Amino acid sequence: MPHFSRLTDIVTCSLTEILESSDDPATTLREVVEEMEEGLTSARRVARTSGSNRDRLQKEITTHSTQLNDWLSKAKTALSDGDETTAREALTRKVEIEDLIEGLTPELEAANATWQNMLRIQKALEARHSEAIRRMAELTGETPAVRLESETAAHAITQSEQEKSTEVEAELEALRKQLGS
Repeated sequence: MPHFSRLTDIVTCSLTEILESSDDPATTLREVVEEMEEGLTSARRVARTSGSNRDRLQKEITTHSTQLNDWLSKAKTALSDGDETTAREALTRKVEIEDLIEGLTPELEAANATWQNMLRIQKALEARHSEAIRRMAELTGETPAVRLESETAAHAITQSEQEKSTEVEAELEALRKQLGS
């Protein structure tokens, strides 16, 4: 039985409430962990896709910006050679590229916002998943194996755990300094 209909449901869920309303908390928790893992896989896939879209749009804007400067240079050269027709054509192309860049810029901003939002959701899902794994260990005495859809997802978990560890170590050092002062 699905417990969540959206990724945000996982982030905002109360494991305690879910388990208290269950006739078999261990089975329910196993189901919840499976759904969380599916949600994490989905969030990682969307984050990768939106990051790729962002990178592609940025590259395209950069390429067009270079072309824009090339057309401006061609227009200047043509005008200095007395060829107003060629200069006009070059400036027309420059304006077209400016319009294209102007249209792509909001798309880049939207792709970047989507990517950042998915990274936030992914981090929150990972935290909720860690909580569920801890609860599973407390409830059953076993730690479920994390099932992942792909090697990329496995790498993302390892990388995320390393980032968390680094963040925790930095906070621990800050606390040591506070207590030592």
